[in-house]
Amino acid sequence: MTTTTAAPGRSTEPHRPGELGSPRYRKFGNIGRDTLIQYAVLLFLAVLVLAPVVPTLYQSFLDKPLYESGGNFGLDNYLRLFTEAGFGEVIVNTVLFAGLTTILAQLFAVPMAIVITRVRLPFGNLIAGSMRWPFFISSLLLGFGWIILYGPAGFFSVQFRETFGFVPWNLYSIPGMALTEAVALAPIAFTFCVGALRQADASLESAAQVCGAGPVRILRSVVIPMLRPPIVYSSVLIVSMSLETLSVPLLYGQPSDITVFSTFLYTNGLQAIDPDYGVLGAASVLILIVTIGMVAMQAKLLANSKRFVSVRGKATRPRKFELGWIKWISAAFIAVYLIFGALLPIATLVFRSFTLVLTPLKSPFSTLTFENYVPLFSYRSYYLSILNSVVIAVVGAVAVSLLAMLAVLVARRSPMKGGKLVEYLALAPQAMPGLIVGIGFFWALAFAPGFLSTLLTGTIWILVLAFGMRALPTAYGNISPLLMQIGEELDNAARVSGADWVKTFTRVLGRLLVPASAGAVILVFVTMIKEYSPAVFLANSQSSVIGTTALQLWAEGNAGSVAALATVQITITVLFVAIATKLLKGHHSDA
Repeated sequence: MTTTTAAPGRSTEPHRPGELGSPRYRKFGNIGRDTLIQYAVLLFLAVLVLAPVVPTLYQSFLDKPLYESGGNFGLDNYLRLFTEAGFGEVIVNTVLFAGLTTILAQLFAVPMAIVITRVRLPFGNLIAGSMRWPFFISSLLLGFGWIILYGPAGFFSVQFRETFGFVPWNLYSIPGMALTEAVALAPIAFTFCVGALRQADASLESAAQVCGAGPVRILRSVVIPMLRPPIVYSSVLIVSMSLETLSVPLLYGQPSDITVFSTFLYTNGLQAIDPDYGVLGAASVLILIVTIGMVAMQAKLLANSKRFVSVRGKATRPRKFELGWIKWISAAFIAVYLIFGALLPIATLVFRSFTLVLTPLKSPFSTLTFENYVPLFSYRSYYLSILNSVVIAVVGAVAVSLLAMLAVLVARRSPMKGGKLVEYLALAPQAMPGLIVGIGFFWALAFAPGFLSTLLTGTIWILVLAFGMRALPTAYGNISPLLMQIGEELDNAARVSGADWVKTFTRVLGRLLVPASAGAVILVFVTMIKEYSPAVFLANSQSSVIGTTALQLWAEGNAGSVAALATVQITITVLFVAIATKLLKGHHSDA
């Protein structure tokens, strides 16, 4: 007679019908470990997101600043916001700027992603790596480089005017703002699309070829429709980033009296002698409502997510097509984007960091110097800002990517009833402008318990939370489209084999998501090392970051040191991306 001994920690009770044979693991206070982790993720996201949001909502209905006692509730702040002269024009400018930026970014990114992953291009690997260059530098610093080249007194503008007698572009306009911002944000959509295309099963394309479809028709009928998830995710993210970006509208818009939402907050908040926090809160709530509506629209567009599944239990590698002369046109188009949109402005910034002055009226080689770097490494607050940015970005990249992966799995691959709420919380930070995130966390710390306020106030750890919250939608959007392409039969097979939700994640889904998670780590690092707007309210001289230091130097008119700081940031980012890519290369191949 044979006896069977149950494994420690597992129940020998028969499974109920429909439970796929999943064993029972140890419980913590009558709560399973999968349920415990899922609700822990939900609770942490709720606290992280609501910490700055609740004080902002409260302030929007209060006629006095939160730090002042008393105050009456009402809708006066909203009435003043909508009746204030010029706010209607602010809304129109913001919609035009955000919409045009998103359209241009997708026109750059989607064709490039398709061509690079599905067409045999000359120097394809070099071009694919170069497409991420514009994302290595913040919009503030990239905009500075564009002004040096393409501004009214820029090098390229002056040379063009001398040759042809006129300049056909106006950088200080909404199209000029949108073009610069699109160049900076297109790598986001490109990365999302490339990640989805490289993981897609090529059997669908092979089936289309067997039916007689040519390369162009396969790209149009099979490949492009599979890109809806990354296009939708990246579009919502780009619109949200365009709504809250401060740098380009500040550099280009103020000289031409073009006010968008972010500069409206800036001028009525930071630059105002007596800031109207009530109006700022009301404006923030308005943009929050708009972004929630966009996320709801995104969910509706991706409601039938099973249509986009292209990774099953057995998949084949995607192949590349030969398109003859079309590939040379594609390579030339990408080269123009890279050279004039990113390479020349970045090279100009680097070169400017080694000159006393950069002007077409004088040879720059006669003013070569290292003096622009001296303040960065002579003043403690300056070099400390560089160190702080690196620590915040490294810690945040790992923590945020792990949190995003858990949030995606809870939202889309768990039986928890609050799964959709997890997704909304993970994407909600894109609705909060960086300036308002800083104000919100500042107010939240004022109401936090004493020990927590002491631990976080004025330190880099509150910046890790604020910057990480802002980068969470980027990581989530990078991982979620890939999970949507992984069939649920892989989950079911693991459950039938005896795995619970946690083991299914660690043994199956987690391994398949390594490529997307690796991309998320890199994207979050780049995002966080560029971030600065929340630090305007949260940082002090000991916790300043590269962005706040650059803003301070720029306000002082020290263009040379701003260029030097930009060069340092670019160097750090490139080194991190190169090292991370090399270390994670083996994981990509294993996955």
